[in-house]
Amino acid sequence: MSLITTTSKIDRLAQLTAKTETASGASLWREAMRRMRASKMAIIGAVIIAGFVLLAIIGPWIAPYGPTDQTWRGEVFSNRGEFVGARAENWFGLDHLGRDLFSRMLVGARQTLLVGVVSMLIGLLIGALVGIVSGAAATLGGKAGRRVDDAIMRVTDILLALPSLLLAVSVAAVMGQSLTTVMIAVGVVQIPVFARLLRGSMLAQGGSDYVLAARSLGIRKRRIVLTQILPNSLSPVIVQATLSLATAIIEAAALSYLGLGNPDPAVPEWGVMLSQAQRFFDNEPMMSMYPAVGIVITALGFTLLGEAMREALDPKLRG
Repeated sequence: MSLITTTSKIDRLAQLTAKTETASGASLWREAMRRMRASKMAIIGAVIIAGFVLLAIIGPWIAPYGPTDQTWRGEVFSNRGEFVGARAENWFGLDHLGRDLFSRMLVGARQTLLVGVVSMLIGLLIGALVGIVSGAAATLGGKAGRRVDDAIMRVTDILLALPSLLLAVSVAAVMGQSLTTVMIAVGVVQIPVFARLLRGSMLAQGGSDYVLAARSLGIRKRRIVLTQILPNSLSPVIVQATLSLATAIIEAAALSYLGLGNPDPAVPEWGVMLSQAQRFFDNEPMMSMYPAVGIVITALGFTLLGEAMREALDPKLRG
């Protein structure tokens, strides 16, 4: 995806929420929630996310076996391509070390959710801070502020121009192999997206009547930014945070698949499980399919909900 396409989508999302009221006088989010409740896409996404979060919370307690227990090690001979598939006591079969795959999937859901949420929060918090500085400088900073905004945005555009996975791999390679590295690497990829999005939303709000009124009353610029412009600029950031969770989960799994994730292979995480299973795909493809399908369905849930939120906020689609 080109830089122009990426930035145009981000700027478009910022513009969609520039107005806080619809023609009927209903609040933006109240109208959006009404439309989302009638959207099949939003309902499906919400159900998937709710199921994933529930599994992540209760997974370790309902798992029938310990995720690291090699109880059936004597029944699996990976060197000869002999594996145990699904059966009564092991619903998903066994992995190459004789561990119960169903238990590992349940416990791994929490680790996958943790990586995705922490990565998104890193990108959100740092990106929002950069966006606030840039947006405030461009909106109320005068000529000097516009220079600061230009400098920040040029760096942001450079980061956006780099393929996200390549940037994440580069960061992870420099920091070394660990779960923390994966979180930081994926979070760094999200920073320029949130920064540009919040900055664009603040620019859209900067010309509003309430901002002009506040300036005419002599209210300090810092207070206008923090109490007026910023709160009304957060709607697109909330939408993007939902979409970014899907991206974070996929990219974190990709880093784990490339061997840059948690160095302890005994810790169940869907990306690590997929990486371990790739060697045995010819003999036991289902060992790879379970974590792969889990990652895809989870990412699909966040994507569906995020896209439904984006459409609900689009004034062109409102009835």
